[in-house]
Formats: sequence, C-alpha cells, structure tokens
Amino acid sequence: MRFSTAPAPHIQPQASVRGLMLGVLAALVPGVAAQVWQFGAGVLIQCLLALIAALACEASMLWGRGRPLVPSLLDGSAALTAVLLAVSLPPVAPWWITVFGALFAITVGKHLYGGLGYNPFNPAMLGYAVLLISFPRTMTAWLPPTGVAAAQPGWAELLDWIFRLTPPIDGMTMATPLDTLKTQLGMGVALDQIRSSPLFGGLAGAGWQWVNLGYLLGGSWLLWRGAIAWQIPAAFLGTLFLAALIFFLAEPASFPTPLFHLFGGATMLGAFFIATDPVTASTTPRGRLIYGSLIGLLVFVIRSWGGYPDGVAFAVLLMNLAAPTLDHFTRPRPFGRQRR
Repeated sequence: MRFSTAPAPHIQPQASVRGLMLGVLAALVPGVAAQVWQFGAGVLIQCLLALIAALACEASMLWGRGRPLVPSLLDGSAALTAVLLAVSLPPVAPWWITVFGALFAITVGKHLYGGLGYNPFNPAMLGYAVLLISFPRTMTAWLPPTGVAAAQPGWAELLDWIFRLTPPIDGMTMATPLDTLKTQLGMGVALDQIRSSPLFGGLAGAGWQWVNLGYLLGGSWLLWRGAIAWQIPAAFLGTLFLAALIFFLAEPASFPTPLFHLFGGATMLGAFFIATDPVTASTTPRGRLIYGSLIGLLVFVIRSWGGYPDGVAFAVLLMNLAAPTLDHFTRPRPFGRQRR
C-alpha cells in the first residue's frame, strides 16, 4: 500500500508571533485576577489605559514608518507590552503616568530600534524603569491589599482618583512590603518589629503571595506548553533563593526569608513573563542559565543594598545588555567539529 507524503523538508511548523503573544496574555490571567482580588479594579483600569495608549502609539509609529498597520496591530506584541507595564504600576497611579509609560515603551523601547525583533531591551521594563526613576513617590503608592484595608474603593472612586479629579487620600495608599522593609531596616528598626505589622502577613506580605502564586501558575502553563524555556526561570528563582538563604542563615535579624523574596514583589512575573522575552533574552541553553542566574543575583543585590525596593526591572534591563555577549560565548559546538 502506498502512502502519499509531502515533499521534504519535514519540519514541524513553528508557532506564530500572534499565537505566542496571545498564549502569554492568556497565561497572565491568573496573576492579574489575583492582583484584582487583592488590590481592586484599578488594576483593570490601568490595563485598559495602557492598551489604548500602546495600540494608538503602535499605529502612529507604523504609519510614520510606512509599515502595514493591521498585521502588526494584531500580532499581540503591543498589547502584551501594555499589560506587563500596567500590572507593574500602582492601581491608583494617575492616568498620565500609565499613558506616558506606554508611549515610551512602544516608541523608544520598540520602534526606535526597528520594531519587534530588533529591540535590545524589554520595552515594558524600559517604560517602567523610566517611570520609577522619574516619579518614585507616585510609583510606590499602592492600595492596601484585601485583609489589610477595611474596604476596597469602588469604580467611581477609582476613576475619580486615577483621572485626578480628586487626588486619593494619603491614608488610602501605602508602600509595598518590599519598600517598607527596605525603609524600616534603613532606619534601624529590627526585622522582628517589622514582621509584626499586618502588612507583613503571610509568606511575603499580605496579598503578595497570592499574586505571585497566580503568575507562577500561568508561568508553569507556559513551560508545559513549551512556549518558554525552563532554564531562565529555574536559574532566576534558584539563584535568588540560594542567595537569600545564605544571607538569612548568616544574619536572620537583617535579611528576610528566601520565601519572602520568591513570593514578594514582581518575582514570579519577572521570572516567567519578563526575563523570558524571546527577543531580549539569551537564546543558547548555557547562556540562558547564566542569564537567569545573574538576574536572580542582581535582584537580591538591588533589594538588599540598592536604592530601589524590588529590582526586577533593572536586573532584566542590565542583563538585556549582556545577552548578545552570552550568546556569542555559549554557542553550542556544531556536530562533528572540534572545540577550539
């Protein structure tokens, strides 16, 4: 019996850019849902603002460069950049913060270098870093999570605050556990006293462990689908855990537990959704391990001794610079060729 076969080469088709971006957006849903649960609907408002600004900016840049609009607008890359930026911002950040961050991410982080596939830096983290450096006080004003706050504000109050018709009351916003920890330790407050605050309930501060568990769930789904390589998140989280464990065992009065680092701040978002960006990350197996390890180490160093409470964005951007060099020196040896 004869079987008809297609002509060679028999190569399994690769996933499209649109399919990859939509898959990552779908994987973000558990983490975003946990963030909405803990910090209110302001998270969704920030996502909508960032999406509108990013897509409008993408369309204008494509038109100015003479590129077709529809394929690039529908590939999901601008939408993913917008969502990653929005979930990194405080839920009651003023609208112009979100819009400016999205415009900077798309214009400078993406199109200035030639568009998707040519950008050396993660656009969302570039936009976030510029906002954090430029407006540090605004970028640390988070709503208290569920369980700490008496009640979450409603839609009308959130819209009123975000569009700055009435600025939010100072007592309604607070710093994140990472920011509070760094500030209090810098003032000489004992770690045991800091832990007694309601804000530090749970593994990594009230509410934050659930947000990180949501992103861990979505990231695990991406690993299961083969959408991202395991080396970067494994090396990132393993190095961060090991560094935190060493210093915690050496001086538990000054350093929080490793689990506080793993489930606090943007750790899981960074490990599975930001550091694994296929354009700006290392692409060789050994390079990915080194890349992820150095990001994890930099995150711990910045959190412990740097001027910013989290450090994920800066660690990723610094290693984006090193990714081409890592790829150059960790290229696999071609089959049949001797090592030099």
